[in-house]
Amino acid sequence: MFDIISSKDSNIKNDVLSGITVALALVPEAVAFAFVAGVEPMIGLYAAFMMGLITSAIGGRPGMISGATGAMAVVMVSLVSQHGVQYLFAAVILAGLLQILCGIFRLGKFIRLVPYPVMLGFVNGLAIVIFLAQLGQFKVANALGEQQWMQGTLLYWMLGLVALTMAIIYILPRITKAIPASLAAIITITLLVHGLDLEARTVIDFVRDMLPADQKDSATLAGELPSFAIPMVPFTWETFMIVLPTSVILCLVGLIESLLTLSLIDEMTDTRGRGNKECIGQGVANTVNGFFGGMGGCAMIGQSMININSGGRGRLSGITAAVVLLGFILFAAPLIEMIPLAALVGVMFVVVIGTFEWASFRIIRGVNKEDAFVLFLVTAVTVIADLAIAVVVGVIVSALVFAWKHARHIEVKTHVDKDGWKVYELQGPLFFGSVSHFRDLFDIANDPDDVVIDFQSSRIWDSSGIDALDGLADKYEKAGKKLHIRHVSHECLALLTKANKFVEINVNEDPRYHIASDKLG
Repeated sequence: MFDIISSKDSNIKNDVLSGITVALALVPEAVAFAFVAGVEPMIGLYAAFMMGLITSAIGGRPGMISGATGAMAVVMVSLVSQHGVQYLFAAVILAGLLQILCGIFRLGKFIRLVPYPVMLGFVNGLAIVIFLAQLGQFKVANALGEQQWMQGTLLYWMLGLVALTMAIIYILPRITKAIPASLAAIITITLLVHGLDLEARTVIDFVRDMLPADQKDSATLAGELPSFAIPMVPFTWETFMIVLPTSVILCLVGLIESLLTLSLIDEMTDTRGRGNKECIGQGVANTVNGFFGGMGGCAMIGQSMININSGGRGRLSGITAAVVLLGFILFAAPLIEMIPLAALVGVMFVVVIGTFEWASFRIIRGVNKEDAFVLFLVTAVTVIADLAIAVVVGVIVSALVFAWKHARHIEVKTHVDKDGWKVYELQGPLFFGSVSHFRDLFDIANDPDDVVIDFQSSRIWDSSGIDALDGLADKYEKAGKKLHIRHVSHECLALLTKANKFVEINVNEDPRYHIASDKLG
């Protein structure tokens, strides 16, 4: 129903208007994630500004929006509660440095090894997470400060305004594309609520509900420019060991979410981002965050989808979003404080509909049950736990499924050549899952004195395969026979040192294989 790609061309007007739309949607998300992490709202807003500005300027994926995220905020909670916010700043700096190293050592390319079912599960899981996060906007604080669901007129107006926002986003592009539909919807709903004095919660109401009772009356999103400060922590080995575990997790979560979002935008826009450059961009942004009082972050799939849907394609869209957000904080806080939450929820609901891979239900009918299981598993773990765990679980399960399915996909064709040597033409991968079946393929007792294993249609994948080959050569030697190996790949030669004592390798005819190239980074 909703076309998530409304424009395929990048231009200044689209980027600027899209950036303004994204800036409006960043505010409640940044504030909410700051509360999740246990820090002040302004720390989340600073993070959204700095992450968005730096990654848009030097990152590897134009059009992708970064900011404070829930996936990273959850990781921060324990450190902040036990040691305070200054230790968080130190952890964010270290996480940023680790991300820079990942980019320098060109590790970003390996995100492309994530299986397709895992990617589908990631997309669907995040869509569900974004949807569930919006449900929190349907709660209000009672007299005791406890959160409870809206009721009565307030709920009805909320639902009606959300539906109207979604309708505007759906209908307006069919009339004109002069202004992003999401921005037009936010402005229209804001004018409608305040012009008719409707009973609707605004952004500042949301902030007040999050604050303690003694701070509610002074709630504001106005602030100053972030200032440079070295985290006030002891520069000792003990401090390093305190922040290191959190930093490593922040590094991995941030890169996994950012690089998967990058791959998703690549597919949606039919363009190609640069994973290694994005690693460096994310790392620099997080490092700067730590020195300027921000909570750090990573790519935001929801805001990135808003940007793409609104026509933002270039770096200017992300830079505009960051600068406009800072402008709101410094000069126009009352304007963003008056935006109805219903308008922002409606925008995010459209993002959910556009992000969820509805075609996956049809795909499931045509794929094997193992891939369908991985898809549902990653989706569930993303919702229940977090993105990083879901992706790691999905990759591991996919690898085990692959190993299980290919464990018996190894076989041989035999013939005797003109010299009387018996040649085993091996077909299929030789790895830990297939070594047991591999050993059963040979008839050592009845083979001639010279036996050849031809790897023209096979490959040795790991040390288990080497060990199996070495054991086979040893058995032939004990039987007074010699084992020869031909057409082994170039990359496998380094693995065969253990078997050199027993085997003869035909190097001149060996093919060369390239598993991963830095060009993919």
